[in-house]
Amino acid sequence: MNRGHASRANLMPGTLGIAAATAFLILFLSVESQAGTAVLLLGGAVFVLGAARFGGIARMRQSFTGNEGAMNLVVVAAALLLTGFFYDDHFTLLLVATVMIYMVAALGLTVQFGYAGVLNFAGAAFFGIGCYTAAVLTRNTALPHVLVLLAGGVMAALIGALLLLPVLRTRGHYSAVVTIAFTLLFKTFLEVNDTLGGPQGLRVDGMNLFGWRFNDNIEIGETLELSFFANYVVGSLILLALAFAFVRRLERSWTGLNMDAVRLDETAAACFGYNISRWKITAFTVGNFLAGLAGAIYAMMLGFIAPTNFTFGDSLILVSIVLLGGIGNPWGIAVATTIVIVLPEKLQIIQEYRFLLYASMVILILLFRPLGLLPRPLRSYVPGWQPK
Repeated sequence: MNRGHASRANLMPGTLGIAAATAFLILFLSVESQAGTAVLLLGGAVFVLGAARFGGIARMRQSFTGNEGAMNLVVVAAALLLTGFFYDDHFTLLLVATVMIYMVAALGLTVQFGYAGVLNFAGAAFFGIGCYTAAVLTRNTALPHVLVLLAGGVMAALIGALLLLPVLRTRGHYSAVVTIAFTLLFKTFLEVNDTLGGPQGLRVDGMNLFGWRFNDNIEIGETLELSFFANYVVGSLILLALAFAFVRRLERSWTGLNMDAVRLDETAAACFGYNISRWKITAFTVGNFLAGLAGAIYAMMLGFIAPTNFTFGDSLILVSIVLLGGIGNPWGIAVATTIVIVLPEKLQIIQEYRFLLYASMVILILLFRPLGLLPRPLRSYVPGWQPK
């Protein structure tokens, strides 16, 4: 078999896996009864376990590893197909956009946790900084909203600089405590600050990019009308694609290599001349920028934000996503975010106990599968390259 035929053959497992996952998501999001939802979950779990048992998951992983560019396009096409199927369903499209936005924020934590080993339990706080930056700028300035998005990321990175000194001077769980304290302080600051709306929160204007008003329904002809949340799905998908590509390129670069060295053994890295502080600062800043970027578009999509949206429990959601998906694996983020965000919304019986679910999930993952559902594969500098 020549190389072209081999490449097409390798594409099939990944393409079929994405197709099956898309079909399952459409069914799962369409079912309204709790019993039907539970049956679908059970069937999906059996299917995944069977695929893993007979080597299907391994072949899918090879497809993604050897044809990453093509697989990226297939995933984008699947997301657009999902959006098209629920074109007039406000709630479902809001859920899909929320998953994508949380993925962007979780990619920021992936850079921090998975690449440089910097513990950050203040993800919701930096997410909230992006939200409040968008609220203030859209209400009080005429700044183009594409710059508002960037300002949300920049502001999160700048305020994160306040934590650099304590983060750099501590390690392990001590560093985690510093970021937890920042989350509590951030929420308290918002509640007592009347300029930022206090405990009542702030209204946020909808996104408007170059005349494209995201809060208007999309009318096609005289009979077809799409939910305005489809605008946010497409916008979030573009933002996610850019963030994903950036994180993957960062991982393969010499910057990612230096971060890995720091994460694996700081003492050994320092002995070989690595500047430990430089790479921790880089990871912390990049991760916070992505979280703030996600927060800015999230605020404009919801139209209203309040301090109760940015508690330590919300940070735990992001941490759960990173741990469940596999620390350092961006593709694992996609699987974990879908599970963590969608499952409580569909199973109303666990809605009130979702934070208990997230905390239990973190404990169980650390005990029984510390590498997550999709462990980070070996570093690959050139996609598809295999030694001869």
